[in-house]
Amino acid sequence: MKYKITKRLVGYFSAVLLVFSFIVGILFQALFTWHTASLHKQELKERAFSIAGTLSEFCQSGNYGQGRGMGGGYGAYLRFIDEIAMSNVWLLDKNLQNIETGHKGSSFSNGELPDGAEEIVYKVFQEEAECIQNSNIMPGITSVTTGVPVKDGDGDIFAVLLLHSSIKGMEQAQHDGIFILLFCILAALVFAVLLSVLLARRFIRPLHIMYNVTGQIIKGNYQAKTCIKQNDETGVLAHNIDELSTRLSEAEAERKELDQMRQDFISNISHELRTPVTVIKGSLEVLDEGLVTGQEEMKEYFHQMLADVSQLQRLVNDLLELSRLQNTGFKIEKTKINLTDVVFEVVRSMRQAALDKNITINAGDGFPFPFYGDYGRLRQMFTVILDNAIKFSEPGQAVDVKMQENQNGCEIIISDCGKGIPEEYLPYIFDRFYKEQSGQNRTGSGLGLSIAKQIARRHNVEIKCVSREGEGTSFLFSFSNN
Repeated sequence: MKYKITKRLVGYFSAVLLVFSFIVGILFQALFTWHTASLHKQELKERAFSIAGTLSEFCQSGNYGQGRGMGGGYGAYLRFIDEIAMSNVWLLDKNLQNIETGHKGSSFSNGELPDGAEEIVYKVFQEEAECIQNSNIMPGITSVTTGVPVKDGDGDIFAVLLLHSSIKGMEQAQHDGIFILLFCILAALVFAVLLSVLLARRFIRPLHIMYNVTGQIIKGNYQAKTCIKQNDETGVLAHNIDELSTRLSEAEAERKELDQMRQDFISNISHELRTPVTVIKGSLEVLDEGLVTGQEEMKEYFHQMLADVSQLQRLVNDLLELSRLQNTGFKIEKTKINLTDVVFEVVRSMRQAALDKNITINAGDGFPFPFYGDYGRLRQMFTVILDNAIKFSEPGQAVDVKMQENQNGCEIIISDCGKGIPEEYLPYIFDRFYKEQSGQNRTGSGLGLSIAKQIARRHNVEIKCVSREGEGTSFLFSFSNN
């Protein structure tokens, strides 16, 4: 199991090398035989022309007749022609009759001619050119016969010089060559197997690393990384595994955060619901037991229960509203509106609440700014912020609402002069159920800013809070042209 890929790679590599060696061996044998035969034929041809040329010179010099008696010159040359040619030699006329033969006790004794001699002689006399014939060319050439013309003093062919030679030692040379080739292939195979093992180990090392890392990821260790840097497919796979590990780690962290938020939400909602329910229950128990008999006192109890029920209703409505806004399937109706109309309508509707606390709302001049959005939701978003500004301002103070242009569109700023928000609390003000614990916010549900944040997000509006403790708070809305 551990080295399965290594064994397969070595097996494949060895099989390819064996097939390659087999093909090379066959080609080597065929080409070696052909090359050796070609060299032998060329050498035999050159010897044949050399002997034929010498015989022609004897004829042209008039020594041909002396040769009949096997005397000097021509006769002496014929006595040693076997040694000179290093092969069997015949000198034949058109009728295949020996004019002279120089071999003694050769394998062609008693005038026996090699196979195909008649055809060679005929072609030489007809075409006045040399003719070469092989016997048993494939799979191994065993002999070569060549015939060349011998001309007299007038330039006419009077005989054909026939040379026949067996290629001695070719089979042994082939066997030796194949043995050397097999030895080299075997040595190369051993070396190749060792090298392939090393290369296969190096090749599968990244796979083992990725195997271990993926095993750790399966067990939940999303911090595991391959740390493999290669510019190939293996490197790409390792990078994808590392990227997967990173994303799983982020998803795990997000899951834990969501779990914590869910627990906090349940804890907060339980607290928010428990308080008014407990108060209402206590009041009802008092009334049910008849402990309160006076009309004014009973009226006070009813008034308190009504206020607690209103608080519960407001909390439930805010929860439903926030849930709808956080649901990606919930669609808001966007139409082309003038953002200035939304802002100044909110200012007009909140003036009475501000006057009740002796707070002035200062709204600057606006300008037309077309925007695609949900008029009611945007009005709700500005109302939440402006209501908070009024709530946390002291009597006699002012709340400023400004609308100004910027490079990307426009910016709306709602500022108060309240006591401000401590810096360490700023990152959490948009969380659900986060609220400042003071008498000024005893009726708040802690969901208003979360709702405003979700409305801004659904409209691609950037909302920021800038606050300095003791100086006041400002909320900035950045709207881009859309």
